[in-house]
Order: sequence, then C-alpha cells, then structure tokens
Amino acid sequence: MEEQIGALWHRWITRVAQRSAPEATVTLAEIEKTAGLLFRAFGGDPGLRVAPASAQPQGARRGWLARIAGIGDTVEPARRDRETLQLPGQLAVLPSRALNRDLYLWLIALAAAHDVVEPDAPWWAQNQQATQITLARYPGLRSRYRRLVDAVLKTRTPPAQLPPDEAAQETALGQALQEPGSVAQWPAARRPLPPVPLWLYPPPAPATTRPGRKEASADAPRPTDSQPVERDRQRRRAEYTDLPERQSPFLLPFRAESLLSWAEFVRVNRPDDDDPAADAGRAANDMPVLSITQDGASTAARVRFDLDLPSASEDDLPLGPGLPFPEWDYRKQKLLPDYCAVQEMLARRATPCELPLVLRRAAQRLRRQFEVLRPARGWRSAQPDGEELDLDAWVRYAADRASGESGYERGLYRQLARQERDLACLLLADLSLSTDAWVNNHGRVIEMIRDSLFLFAEALAATGDRFALYGFSSRKRQHVRVQRIKSFTERYTATIRGRINAIKPGYYTRMGAAVRYATLTLGRQTAARRLLLLLTDGKPNDLDHYEGRYGIEDTRRALIEARRAGLHPFCVTIDQEADDYLPYLFGKDGFVLVRHPEDLPRQLLLLYTRLTA
Repeated sequence: MEEQIGALWHRWITRVAQRSAPEATVTLAEIEKTAGLLFRAFGGDPGLRVAPASAQPQGARRGWLARIAGIGDTVEPARRDRETLQLPGQLAVLPSRALNRDLYLWLIALAAAHDVVEPDAPWWAQNQQATQITLARYPGLRSRYRRLVDAVLKTRTPPAQLPPDEAAQETALGQALQEPGSVAQWPAARRPLPPVPLWLYPPPAPATTRPGRKEASADAPRPTDSQPVERDRQRRRAEYTDLPERQSPFLLPFRAESLLSWAEFVRVNRPDDDDPAADAGRAANDMPVLSITQDGASTAARVRFDLDLPSASEDDLPLGPGLPFPEWDYRKQKLLPDYCAVQEMLARRATPCELPLVLRRAAQRLRRQFEVLRPARGWRSAQPDGEELDLDAWVRYAADRASGESGYERGLYRQLARQERDLACLLLADLSLSTDAWVNNHGRVIEMIRDSLFLFAEALAATGDRFALYGFSSRKRQHVRVQRIKSFTERYTATIRGRINAIKPGYYTRMGAAVRYATLTLGRQTAARRLLLLLTDGKPNDLDHYEGRYGIEDTRRALIEARRAGLHPFCVTIDQEADDYLPYLFGKDGFVLVRHPEDLPRQLLLLYTRLTA
C-alpha cells in the first residue's frame, strides 16, 4: 500500500510540476534522417553525424513544485563538436508539435551557421552571430524564427519575478533573441541562465584518457541476433576514476552494531542478471555522471588488449616487401605520405577443396542464371567490312546521296563477332575481428562472408567476367594486411576455393589503406567499367587514433581517389548503423544495407547483376 501511494504521489506531483507539453512531443527519431540531409543542405559540415544530446545538470532556478517533484535538474542542450551535431532526444518545450518540429529545424540551420562564427567569442555572442547569419542566408526562416521566439519567451519566468541579477540576464536574453547582435555585454549572475531552447551550447571539455589506458574496441566481437535490435543511442556524461583499493572490510574501523551491515564494504559483481542490458540502461539513466575504471572490463575489451601477431611460422605467407600508402589527416587537412604499410598475404594452410555441399544447389541455380550474361557471338552493324550487307546502313546511305548531301561513306556491312563484356570487378571483404560475432544460433558473420565469396565466385566464373577477391584487416598503420584470395590473373579453381574456405577473423579495420591498395590493383585493369565492391560489417577502426571521424574522413578521401581513377566504388554492409556514415562515404545510392546477414550471399549477387546490367 505504501508503495502504491508513493507511486500515485510521484505521478501526480510530476504531472502538476511539468511545464512541458507531452502531447506536443516531437522525437529526434522522427526527423533523424531528414536532420542530416537538412544540415548538409544548410551548408553544414558534411562529416558531422546527428546524435542525441547527453543530459547534464543545469543549475538554474527551478520552481518549488519542480524541486518537490525532483524534475528539471538536468537538460539536454543542443550542441556540436568535431564529430557530431547533438540534438535533444525529444522536444516538448513548446505547446504544439508544429512549433517543436520548427524548433528542430531552427537548431539544425543554426548549427550549420556556427562554422563561420568567431571561434573565440562567448557562447551567447556566437549564437547571436549564428542567428544573424542564418536569417541573412535564408530570409524564409524569419517568420518561423519570430514565432519560435514568441513561444519560447512565453514559457520563461518574467524578469519581474526574479532577483535583480537573474532579471538582468533574462532581460538581456529577451533582447538577444528578438534583436540578434544587440547585446554586447552579458550581465553576471549567481545562478546560470535557464536553458535557452533556441541556442546551441558549447561542447563540454573532453575527458582526458588516463596514462596507459587503452580505448575500448568498436571492432571486438559482440553478441548479435538474427533480428535487428533497437539501439540505445542515449548519450551520457562520464569520467575516468581510480579503482578503490581492495581492502578487507573487517580491517576497517566499525562499530559493533554494524557487524550485520559489513556487506556494504564489499564490491559485488552481478554479471548474470536476467536482463543485464536493460538494468544497466536504467541505472545509467539515473546517474548524472558515469564513473569508469579499468577493472571489470568485458571479454571483448580484454581481447583488444591481448591481441598480438602470430609467430612467423604460424602466420600467413607475405607476398613481397609490402607497399607504403598515404593517409588523410582531416584535423591537419593534410595527406600524410607513406604513412601506412600494406602487406599482401596468402593463406599458409589453404587446402584445395570442392564447393561445400550445402551451397551446391544454390550455386548450380546461380550458374544457370548468370550464364545468360556470358559473352556470345552476335551481329555488329555498320562495319567497314563483314559477312553480309547491312541493309539499314545502305538505305540511309542511298537516301543521303539522293537528297544531294555529299555525306561520308559509313560502314555498310554486318559482322559476326563475339560480344565481350568489358568489365572488371574487385571484391574487398572486411575480415576484421568483429566478423567473429554470431548473427543467429546457426552461424557467424565470417561464415556469411565465406558463403558470399563462394557463391559470388561461382556466379562470376559462369559469366566469364574478370574478377578478383581480397580480404583485409589491420593492426595499426604499420601492419595493414590484405589477404589475396583470387587475383585477376588466376583462374577460379579448387585452389581458390581452398583460400576462400581458409579465411578467418583478423584484427581491425583500417579501411582507407585497404581501399587505396584495391584502387591500385583494380586500376591496372584496362576494362571500360571497373567495379570496386566493399563488403563490411562496421565502421573504420583501429587500435590507434584511427576511429570516429578520423577513420571515416580517411576512408572518404580514399574513395574520392578511387573515383578519380575511374573506378565505381559500392558498399554492401550488414551494419545496422550504416545510415549514420555510409551516405557521407559512398553517397545516397552508393551502398546497400542487408538487414538480415543470412541473406547476404543472395543480396550480393542480385546487386552485382543490377550494377553490371
């Protein structure tokens, strides 16, 4: 009964104290895809991705009802940093859905203008400058902005009800919103200004990594399921902290009556709860700051720390001395020459084999389907010589002569010749550590990739197209491994099938260097159409600084170089977060997301048919 009354009280006081409009809520998920497109259309940095903002304590004055209900002590301010545009996970501050949707639109446009404001100016001055720039660029936003300003000012506490110092700040804010650029001095106050929904806030100071600490791997194997799962994208504040020393609780000073409570001094790990992910998420939402230490790391994180190269006798065979390749440093806006070392490898213990029995029926069906693409003999019209006259060409020639046009003598014969497909394709498969993850109860990602390579090779061998198969993984910049499975000069035989069968998860994903190596290899082919297919399950990542936007920008630069070389890059991925970064790398129509990894072999072949038709 006591718990029921407490729950009823909590719901009632929260509803009474709530100043937002829940029925007018607009969530970031509703506009997420549109947000990225609008941000780039407004001229924002195309490398930034849209992400939910993290909650942080706001410290501003709250009403007594809010203090009783325990709400309003945190806020999710819109902000941007070097890698993300962070927007509130939901907006309900204004009384209608249309206004809250317009508020999202305004924050996106304002964030795009922050690229050209004075970087050293105070945050309130930067927002005034960005507002002026945005309204000057897009006059059509003026009416929406005025409606938003009027609605926001109505939700704020009137200056007459505030202490003098806070009233001065609130008055200055009203003037800055209504006449951007008119406030040159900001009044000081003991309390922070209540959140301003129309402005962007400066990014928090970056957390410093403790000496000797290694970052967690985004490429470590993680449990997956055959069905897509909803991602927890809530951003949270965290700090590094020292691990408390292990001391016996009985050696600590205590009073005799506390003997029965000695367990409070003992660290208790409970990794086997019924739903640990859900419990951890609820606990994280209740904590303003997450404290992180090195102890209790997950198995996946420990794998990253312990990874090392195998001995030379057990490792794959290196082919040649390796090649140096550059890498793009987006922070310096500079191409670092000879920064990465790429070594081509060949499987040491790849025993020639036949096609696996479970794939033979599918391979036979695919061979029959793809044989229609095999080059065949056909007639070429309007040739200078040939086996017979081209009647259409003769009629056009005779009509030109009869009309008095001198014209020129076209080819007047038909020639029977072989119709070749002038095409070369290189498939580059991601063989990083993350491919060791299970996709369902029956197989892992690496097995899906292996089946895809088998069927892809069987189908292309039936067409007669020139193709090559390579895999890649990396361990820092000096050891980027490119696994040769089939080169352009090799025939598809039992030896190649043995190499496909021997692929295994490797290390990490330095994608830019691998793409540059594939560009060099495919660029040597003289085909009129050269297709570079990238098969991956995640973002670019490596042990060093090659992660986040750095890895994405380097990969994007490598793909731009590939296009300049006349290649056609295309990506096939099973990463459910692909929409966050692949449009920036490959363009809107330059990739495909396979939502069910077990469908990867079939989808890959359908895609190849579409791209080469």
